[in-house]
Amino acid sequence: MKNSTKLVRLAAVAAASALVLAACGGGDDDKSSDDKTSAAPAAKGDGTLTVGTLLPSTGDLAFLGPPEFAGVDLAVKDINEAGGVLGKPVAQSKADSGDGTPKIAPGSVDKLLAAKSDVIVGAASSSVSLSVIDKIIGAGVVQFSPANTSTAFDEYDDKGLYFRTAPSDVLQGAVLGNLVLQDGAKNVAILARQEAYGEALAENTKKTIEEQGGKVAETVLYAVDATSYTSEIQKIKDSGADAIIVIAFNETTKIIPGLEQAGIGPKQVPTYFVDGNTADYSKDFPKGTLQGVKATYPGAELKDDFKARMLEVDPKLTDFTYGPESYDATILSALAAEAAKDDSGKSIASKLVEVSAEGEKCTTFKDCVALVKDGKDIDYDGVSGPVDLNESGSPSKATIGIFEYAADNTFKNTDYITGVVE
Repeated sequence: MKNSTKLVRLAAVAAASALVLAACGGGDDDKSSDDKTSAAPAAKGDGTLTVGTLLPSTGDLAFLGPPEFAGVDLAVKDINEAGGVLGKPVAQSKADSGDGTPKIAPGSVDKLLAAKSDVIVGAASSSVSLSVIDKIIGAGVVQFSPANTSTAFDEYDDKGLYFRTAPSDVLQGAVLGNLVLQDGAKNVAILARQEAYGEALAENTKKTIEEQGGKVAETVLYAVDATSYTSEIQKIKDSGADAIIVIAFNETTKIIPGLEQAGIGPKQVPTYFVDGNTADYSKDFPKGTLQGVKATYPGAELKDDFKARMLEVDPKLTDFTYGPESYDATILSALAAEAAKDDSGKSIASKLVEVSAEGEKCTTFKDCVALVKDGKDIDYDGVSGPVDLNESGSPSKATIGIFEYAADNTFKNTDYITGVVE
């Protein structure tokens, strides 16, 4: 594994015209008049911080569910072992967000709201989150996603109640676009889900490729409920692309055989995945199918000690994707409640940016909450990275990992790139 010191600096909504992959300095972030750093409102909570989880246990993103649930469970365990929040143990309520289409999530949100959740961690899918965000924030509850990356949230009218520990796809698109070009591609084709996540990531990747002098021969979108991809794959083949980016979820298990049948599988054309389909395919494909495929997804290097702690919570874990981000979302929510001296959603939201950046650095709930109780301004650095939230509720600093698949169709890290979204 290579640890990178590269740094990508990007505009908040669109990639900068000249992407720099070298160390560079930067100025302070400006604070808008409608940011999320205002003083906490009068206490309105019931005294018990209740964390709801709206995460996938079924559907196309079910492989993300176990590590995300484990991340929240581990955070709640750590918080309660350190004395809880406002002198009481944190309570939990769990619900299934369903797959990448908004079918189950609305009913699950009703369940979480009925359980008096103050913050709802989830959903994993950007399109699912967009389908329930108004219901959640309308109830005065914080929605805190560990995995949403769509740029749709950068300027969403969320009443100051939506946050995420995963960075906007402005960053992943820049890293992915540059990766493809650095590997020598000149004429790229993109196959992507036709929804908020797929379209935004495809757009930002295309933007970077074209700004760096490459060409996107074809961007093909497919319906999220598609059962066949024949026509879409034919368009990709007809484009004559020398590299293919697949922005997908679990339907990747159907798309790859289709690409192979068309003679443009990973063995014939360099292929790239993203966070939505970077998974263990050792039981899905014959050996060697994905060898050489590269992938990107947000997240700092997962330390062995944290991996071991997650396995203590769920010994069956084989994938840890977005587990650290789920952990950090929960810890930050608890610290914000302590800083606000209130567990209501609006009070938590008013302090989340404050506890995540520009204060005395700390890395555990126990250490951070001690500083908060002493009246100190803190800067929580999490297991997923620095997690400095900006006025839009998204990380202003984040890391994108680059991975490569081996012959057994599992992936390993090759590099990490740090990014700053301004």
